[in-house]
Amino acid sequence: MAQITEIAPDLFRITTFVEPFNIQFSQFLMRDDQPLLFHTGPRALFSEVRTAVASLIDPRSLRWIGFSHFESDECATVPEWQQLAPQSEVLCSVVGKMVSVDDCLALRPAKGMVDGEILETGRYRFRFLATPHVPHCWEAGLLFEETERTLLCSDLFHQDGDVEPMTESDVIGRCRETLVGYQQGPLANYVP
Repeated sequence: MAQITEIAPDLFRITTFVEPFNIQFSQFLMRDDQPLLFHTGPRALFSEVRTAVASLIDPRSLRWIGFSHFESDECATVPEWQQLAPQSEVLCSVVGKMVSVDDCLALRPAKGMVDGEILETGRYRFRFLATPHVPHCWEAGLLFEETERTLLCSDLFHQDGDVEPMTESDVIGRCRETLVGYQQGPLANYVP
């Protein structure tokens, strides 16, 4: 079952822990005049994530669907969300729009954003930060919510386990431990 935590005013972390893989998948919902979902999650979790979103907003009111890079846990269910929310648009980097999103993912043309571009959703303001290859994929980018100063990212400080939604403790050590472990198996070189 997805866990919902308000991590900043009107910003909710929706997280599902998948025990067999010892990993969490998180999506972030900004409840505003133009609601924004950052990361959609993999297809296997769509029903859980949709139910969690529906407990916070009417999913049909979703206006923006964003993600940091083109991978299934970030954007696999974009088509499903766009079917639920007919006015929704995908947010991604210009590179992502050109090479992947418009061709094989989104039901409607995406809004390709350039570094530093601003998206206002009502009370909140998001700055797009182009971050090619960080954490991976050349179309990568992050959203920084400027009003409350919250960074929306993915895989940047990856940690195994069912970890807390917010912390003031060391995340670098936990991330390092995960990445060192990944180097021993098929996920080697997960982050450049």
